[in-house]
Amino acid sequence: MTSSQIKFETVDQYIASFPADVQQKLETIRTAFKQAVPGAAELIHYQMPALDYNGKLVYFAAFKNHYHITLPHAGKVLEAFKDELSGVDISKSTIRLPAGRPLPMDLLTRMVKFKAEQLRGK
Repeated sequence: MTSSQIKFETVDQYIASFPADVQQKLETIRTAFKQAVPGAAELIHYQMPALDYNGKLVYFAAFKNHYHITLPHAGKVLEAFKDELSGVDISKSTIRLPAGRPLPMDLLTRMVKFKAEQLRGK
C-alpha cells in the first residue's frame, strides 16, 4: 500500500509509511522543527505532518523525488531568506528539496523560527 492510499491519523504513522532512509530524513525535519518551536502541536493536516503554533506553522512531507516544506502565508519568510533560497524550487509558500541531496536544516530551522515569531505577533 502506498502512502497516498492511507488516511494518516498521526505523524508517527505517516513517517512509518516510508522506507528507512526517508523515515530518517522526515524524523530529522520533525525533530529540528519541534526544537525550533517548543510548544508547537503535531497534527496531520491535508494528509501531511504539520506543526501548529498560533495557526498552522509548517507542513512537511516526502514525495518520490523531493521533500516538501510548506510555510502557509510565507511571503515575509521567503522575502527574508530570498538570498539563501536562490536556486531552490519554490511555488507560493512551498519549498521543494531534491530527495538525493542533503537537507539545508539550518536554513529551514531559521525559517520556521522566523514564521513562529510572526505568529507570535512580533
